[in-house]
Amino acid sequence: MKLKKMIWNKSIIICLACFMIISIFTIHSAQLYLSKNLGNLALKQLIWYLIGTIIIMVTIQVTNQKIYQNSKHLYFLGNILLFGLLLFAPPINNSKCWFIIPGIGSFQPSEFMKIFLILIISTVVSKEIENKKSLTWKEELLLLVKVGFLFLIPAILTFLEPDTGVVIIYFIVTIAILFTSTIRKKWFLIALSIILLLGCSFLYLYFFNQEVFVNIFGTDLFYRIDRLLDWKNGTGMQLENSLTAIGSSGIFGHGFKQTPIYFPESGTDFIFAVYASNFGLIGSILIVILIAYFDLTLIKIAKNARENTDKFVLIGITCMLVFQQFQNIAMTLGVLPITGITLPFISYGGSSLLSYMFVMGIVLNIYYDQKKTIN
Repeated sequence: MKLKKMIWNKSIIICLACFMIISIFTIHSAQLYLSKNLGNLALKQLIWYLIGTIIIMVTIQVTNQKIYQNSKHLYFLGNILLFGLLLFAPPINNSKCWFIIPGIGSFQPSEFMKIFLILIISTVVSKEIENKKSLTWKEELLLLVKVGFLFLIPAILTFLEPDTGVVIIYFIVTIAILFTSTIRKKWFLIALSIILLLGCSFLYLYFFNQEVFVNIFGTDLFYRIDRLLDWKNGTGMQLENSLTAIGSSGIFGHGFKQTPIYFPESGTDFIFAVYASNFGLIGSILIVILIAYFDLTLIKIAKNARENTDKFVLIGITCMLVFQQFQNIAMTLGVLPITGITLPFISYGGSSLLSYMFVMGIVLNIYYDQKKTIN
């Protein structure tokens, strides 16, 4: 097989290199408070980055059309893995989100399901739009039902694990792709009205009739909502210690490996708090600028996309990353609820990092096609 001569997007490559350096050094700093049984997570993260680089190199040798054509198979595989979690995965922190692979570590299927969902919905929406110049109300309704069905299967399976944060990401990427399509915007007003009505009813029962809420939804969901809403009062050891670590860091921080206080999940969910406590306000501003530059690069590529499927895939990818970035940083600052969403490319995690590197291979393929057409 003849290897494709790649046209690289230097901005993306430079950002990924910077993310790798920041991630490895911050995880190394976070290990001060992590269990010794976890091993050297910084070294493991480096290995995941190296494997991820191989995944990018393999992905760019495959045309995106082949990936899109196999999106149904990937989606089916993802749902099988999510269903398998409920049957076979060992409970970890009261959640069944990971398969344990001896000698390697844990594997989280929902991280890949986010990508598979973006691919399948982008393919379905693009196919419907391209087949006809404009859709009738009935055709749009059928498309919405089809997309809703594709969304609900992994959403229900993931919610049962439970992993509410990933379900929110499923929802956001689905809405983003639909909203940027040619579907009439009145559908979104109808959906918003229904969501508001159901949401208000849900919250009314939670706050004012908790006995009925528990009878309908069960105690497990009640305590999950209660934990989610801890942020509004600034309560909870995680949040309090995160705010203390960040707030005490000053302009230049406490210094590398000088995180002043313990908080759980310091290498994953609260990685930004570790980074901010080490490098202070200046370091925090720099990483936010780097993230923003990376996101703007993706947006620029999306604006130049010529194929509908490419455009929708890039919209889904960008919305997924931007939401996770904003949510993760905001929750460590107490601005948003703690949902267990990690910071892309920075937090420790083989499953998440490898899924993002696969995505970067798709993005680079789209960029290659754009430049090849121009040249």
